[in-house]
Amino acid sequence: MNNPQLNDKGELIHLLTLEGLPAEVIGRILDTAVPFVSVAERDVKKVPLLRGKTVFNLFFENSTRTRTTFEIAAKRLSADVINLNIGVSSTSKGETLLDTIDNLVAMNADMFVVRHGQSGAPHLIARHLSAAGQTGIHVINAGDGRHAHPTQGLLDLFTIRHYKHEFSRLTVAIVGDLLHSRVARSLIHGLTTLGTPEVRAIGPQTLLPAAIESLGVHVFHDMADGLRGADVIVMLRLQSERMKGALLPSAGEFFKHYGLTQDKLALAKPDAIVMHPGPMNRGVEIDSAVADGKHSVILPQVTFGIAVRMAVMSMLASS
Repeated sequence: MNNPQLNDKGELIHLLTLEGLPAEVIGRILDTAVPFVSVAERDVKKVPLLRGKTVFNLFFENSTRTRTTFEIAAKRLSADVINLNIGVSSTSKGETLLDTIDNLVAMNADMFVVRHGQSGAPHLIARHLSAAGQTGIHVINAGDGRHAHPTQGLLDLFTIRHYKHEFSRLTVAIVGDLLHSRVARSLIHGLTTLGTPEVRAIGPQTLLPAAIESLGVHVFHDMADGLRGADVIVMLRLQSERMKGALLPSAGEFFKHYGLTQDKLALAKPDAIVMHPGPMNRGVEIDSAVADGKHSVILPQVTFGIAVRMAVMSMLASS
């Protein structure tokens, strides 16, 4: 089956999801990101790989962190970056998503970074561009509905590889609100594709998707059992804005059973790393002593996120 993210040479032309992306392509993205870490850390100010290219950030949902890191990444690659506040622009006046895309194509767009509340919106845009013969314009999914957030999944994979060096002997525990988390889905697809033998989903029944075991994870409702012997712990944000109805008794009750404290962390391996995609709810998902402690790699994740997004953009521009 043709993968709409790859051209006939196997090069990346869009980044829409990690599901179905071959392990060698994921590995290539992670390898490409390595030299960009020094650029992300500002040891090198800019590289000219996207000079003369125009990147449109199309955020139909709010996200300061993701939009900012994409903007920094594009500017470090010397691109021209246009941020569109879609909530107060043409789509709220009745223009369709694809009308907006067509108008921006007419303004010589080279790349679209798209965040949308509806699952599948970036795929729709990529198909529309392909049907119109616009094969030189690339789409990056910056989060769509509950479906996928591939660059966050990639930066999490990059972080794990940076600290643990490989995936083939790891136990990775993903904790909390997996039901609403596109980050968790992308990370699970990436981990299983790269051969991680033990991926655990830990949370209350109400916050785990139905049939999540079909993704290749082991489910735990007891956090102590799920954390035992883990090499990597990924805490997820409690996405109360996406919840409908009473999925939780209270934030305090959630923290008691599923918040990461020093005592619970002690059940994992002594050299375990703690990750969080952000923004964190301290005292709900994670105790401050853990978030700021020696096992936490939450701030390096942010830096690695810039490098990974630079890698994706540079690979798309060269395909």
